[in-house]
Formats: sequence, C-alpha cells, structure tokens
Amino acid sequence: MDAELSEAARRYGARDYPGALAALAGVDATDANHLDLAYLLGLCHARLEHWDEALLYLEQVVTAADDLMRVYQCRLALAFVYARTGRSRLAEYELGRLVKAGFRSAQVLSSMAYAAWAQGRSADAAELYAEALELDGENATALNGLGYVLACGGREAARALTCCRKAVDKAPRNPAYLDSLGWAYHRLGFEAEARDYIGRALAIAPAEEEIREHARALELAGAEEEYL
Repeated sequence: MDAELSEAARRYGARDYPGALAALAGVDATDANHLDLAYLLGLCHARLEHWDEALLYLEQVVTAADDLMRVYQCRLALAFVYARTGRSRLAEYELGRLVKAGFRSAQVLSSMAYAAWAQGRSADAAELYAEALELDGENATALNGLGYVLACGGREAARALTCCRKAVDKAPRNPAYLDSLGWAYHRLGFEAEARDYIGRALAIAPAEEEIREHARALELAGAEEEYL
C-alpha cells in the first residue's frame, strides 16, 4: 500500500477523518490502488456526513471489490447513509443483500430495524431489534432501539425502560440513548426523570431535531445550559 494510503488508514483508525482525507488528497489513483482509495474516501466522507461523496465512493467498492469483508463494511456504510438521508427503502435493500450473503449480525439487524421504523413499521422494527438481541444480548444499539420502539408504542413499558437503561449504562454520554431513556420515563409518567435525561441529551446534542421535539414536549427547549 502507498505510504499516503497507509497514513490515511492510520488516521482513519484514530478517528481523525479530516486528517485522513488530507492524506488521501496526496494519493495518485492507479489501477492497482483505486479500490483502496475509494474505500477509505467513502468511509471518511460517511463519517463526516458528506453524503453525496460517500455514496460516490462506497458504490464503487460494492460493485467492483472482491474482498467480501470490505464489501460488507461498505454496504453497511451505504445503508447508514441512505437511512440518514431519508432513503430507508434503499437502506433496506443494502441490508437485505448482506443478510442474503450470510452476514446476519446484531449490527445488520439493528440497522434493518431502524430502516423499518423510519418507514412507520414499528412492529417489524421491534421484531428485528429483538432478533438482534437474540444474537447479542448486550448490543447497546439494539437495546436502545427496542426500548425506544416499545416506549413509543406504549407497549411493555417496564421492558422498554429496562432496555433503555441498559443502553445508557453502556454509553452514558450517548445523546440518543439518554433521550430514549428520558422518553421511556415520560411514557411511564415519571416526569422528573424524563426531564433529567432528555435535558442531558439536549445539552450534548442541541441541534438533534428528535431530541428537541422531546424537549419541547417536556418544555425543556432552550434549557440545555442547565445540564452542561
């Protein structure tokens, strides 16, 4: 691998995504390295939420690469990009391809659950999150997702709260998990706890619209400074 590509890979592994892109800018694309280059460019742009650029490079890898694990990672990244940009059906397509290829993991099933939830299929989402937890009972994404879906549906309130609390225990600074736990408390009628957790989520991610919607419901919008 070229020295610049190796340096970009090192920076990506260190979560220095702008630095990785800077290193990749110095790489001359060749027939030998163009898939390595597209792979790293696609992942970096996805991490930085440069959606159009991410799609451009990730699609090159999934259509041309022979490395199955690399294709798996890029299809998962494509599904993430599609889900974040409101194209849930395309996200489901990519994830379905992974399942058919034998990559049935808690991560893939959780992503499929999120895509189903985005399309208003809450029962399918709950089932997929539950399947993910059958594979990995400690998966924080699946715990949070199932807890939130159950809380929003007003079903199995105690289970919803337990799932959300386990997710927060695993990642106490994750704003999505804090928000889900707060919403679960709200649905159970524990307003003090709901305000506490949603306020913490708002302080960490004040621009996240779903958290802001929940904060407005609890009359917390604009109060994030209290939780810093």
